[in-house]
Amino acid sequence: MLVTTLAAAGGYLDYRSLGLDPVALDLGFFQLKWYSLAYIAGILLGWFYLLKLLDRPGAPMARRHADDLVFYATIGIIAGGRLGYILFYRPDLFAKPLSILKLWDGGMSFHGGVIGVTLGIVLMARKHGLNWLRIHDYVACVVPIGLFFGRLANFVNGELWGRPTDVPWAIVFPRTGMDVPRHPSQLYEAGLEGLALLLVLAFFFWRTDARYYPGRLVGIFLLGYGASRFFVEFFREADEQLMWLHDMTGLNMGQYLCMPMILGGLYLIATSKGRRQRVEPIVGESVA
Repeated sequence: MLVTTLAAAGGYLDYRSLGLDPVALDLGFFQLKWYSLAYIAGILLGWFYLLKLLDRPGAPMARRHADDLVFYATIGIIAGGRLGYILFYRPDLFAKPLSILKLWDGGMSFHGGVIGVTLGIVLMARKHGLNWLRIHDYVACVVPIGLFFGRLANFVNGELWGRPTDVPWAIVFPRTGMDVPRHPSQLYEAGLEGLALLLVLAFFFWRTDARYYPGRLVGIFLLGYGASRFFVEFFREADEQLMWLHDMTGLNMGQYLCMPMILGGLYLIATSKGRRQRVEPIVGESVA
């Protein structure tokens, strides 16, 4: 009651006062949305950073393979993300096949995207006879860039808002249909899953020999993302169609999907020492 009263009295920041618009460019016959630009920026900057990583000794593939990898990863992000969203959050859409293709209506799952990108990496590695797990280590280091921009786009869209709160930085999101201040959980995720995780992985890549232990960097990513997302979900409003799950268990779907990620991350980190091998690099000098 206090939260509602304060919001109505203008005690919290109103999202509408920020002047944000989901559409970055409107030509009438064509609209370019910030969400699309977030994907483009994530892929291009991730590609650029990946090339920097490949310049270091012991790289699992040559720069020429990066172009092929970006193609496979992009398909994996789109197909896996969309199918994952429908499977995990909107299985009712399977009864409407054409709705599955309506990407412009929104609806992407990061967990599904991870599966899609992993399959893409495996296919690309087999095509070129490369070690897919070592390639995945490098890809894991650049994924937080896309996560950062993606969560910022969620905020610009005024979607995936947090739970009601009375913290000083709470924001009233009009799309909720209620003038109630909420956690800007999109920004929490941008900071933890994006910026913080990017810095953690950069430290382990540039300051340690983690990249010579196949699966270690992937494990750090899975553990870091899983733990961050699990934590932020306590401040994020559950999806309306899955509110029953939260009411019944106290956890959101995102938290259940993060549990195998956390366990998988711990496993890959714990077993990475046994995969340590002499690395004959595609680029750079040999590393014993």
